[in-house]
Amino acid sequence: MKKELLMGTALVSTLGAASVAEAVTATMSGNHQTGIEFDSPTGGTDTNAQINDNNFTVSLSETTDGGMTISSSFKLANEDAVDGDLDNGFTLAFTDGSKLDVIAAGNASGSHAVSIPGSAGAEGVATTSTNTAQTGLDFMTGSTALGVEYHTASDFMADGLKMSFSASTDSGAAATATYRIDSHIAVGATYVTDLGDTAVTIGGGFSQVEGSKTGQAVANDNGGYHVGISAVTGDLTVAVGFADGDVAGTSLSSAAEYTADVTKAGVKYVTGDLTFNVGFASGDSTDNTIGATGGSDDSKDVTSASVSYAVASGVTAILGYTSLEASDEGSSTDDGSAWYIGANMSF
Repeated sequence: MKKELLMGTALVSTLGAASVAEAVTATMSGNHQTGIEFDSPTGGTDTNAQINDNNFTVSLSETTDGGMTISSSFKLANEDAVDGDLDNGFTLAFTDGSKLDVIAAGNASGSHAVSIPGSAGAEGVATTSTNTAQTGLDFMTGSTALGVEYHTASDFMADGLKMSFSASTDSGAAATATYRIDSHIAVGATYVTDLGDTAVTIGGGFSQVEGSKTGQAVANDNGGYHVGISAVTGDLTVAVGFADGDVAGTSLSSAAEYTADVTKAGVKYVTGDLTFNVGFASGDSTDNTIGATGGSDDSKDVTSASVSYAVASGVTAILGYTSLEASDEGSSTDDGSAWYIGANMSF
C-alpha cells in the first residue's frame, strides 16, 4: 500500500509539474449589451422588446522555441442557444508576420470587407423570409470547416498591402436534398495609405464556392466580389462599398437561389465621449427556385443612425434608429422603423 501511495503521489506531482510547464496563456474578453427596442412596422402593430447580446471569449496562445505562435479561441454561449462560434480552429503566426488559419478557417474574401459605419444599436425591422435582398458586403462568401486561410505579412509586395488566400474541401458525405457548400477558393486584399492628413483603406475580395444537392442542380453556386474604401481624417470616418454575387440555398432555403448586389455608405464622427454614426445600405436581388432563371425582384433600403456616449471605462450608452423600405416579389412590404436604447459593457 505504501508503494502504491508513493507511486500515486509521484505521478500526480509529475503531471502537475508538466501541466504547469506546458500551460498556454489564456485571456478572456467579451461584452454584455442589453436594451429595449421599439419596433413600428408600417401597417402592423407596434411592439417593444428587450434585446440582449452577450459574448464571452476565451483566447489561448503559446509561442514555440522557434518563435511561432499557436493560438485558438472559443466563445461561451447561452445554454438555450445553438451557436457555431464554438467551431474554432487554430492560428499559426510565423516570425515573418504571416499567419495560417487551419480548421474552420473562413473565407479570405470576407476577411477583407471594409467596415461601413451604421447604427451601433441593436434595432431592426424584420422582413418576410422570402425577401432575399442583402445589406452586407460579404453575403456571397462561404466555406466548410475543412479549410485553411493564409494571411500575408504587412507590406506584401508593396507598402501598405496585405492579402489573404483560402480554400476548403468537402467531407465526402453523400449529397442530400438540401443544398450545401462543398468547397471554395477565395482571395482578399487590403491596402492602406496616407493622403496628407487622411488615412485611406481600400479592401476587396473574390470568392467562388461549389455546392451540391440531389435533384435539381443550381443555376449559379455561391460566389462574387466586393470592394470598399474608407477614409479617416482625425475624428471623422467616411466609407463606401459595393458587392455583387450569387447565393444558392444557404441564406434562404435549400430550394432557392438568388443574384444580388449591395451598395453601402456611412459616416462616423467622434467628439470627446460622444460617437455619431449614420449609415445607408441599399440591396437588390432576383430570386428563383433552384435551377431556374429569371425570377422576381426584392429590395431593401436601410437608413440608420446612432449616438453613443462613453459613460465610464468599458461602459457605453447607445441610442439608435433604423428606417427600412422593402419590397418582396416586386410589391412593397415590411416597411417601418425602430428605435433602440441600451448600454454595452465590455471587458
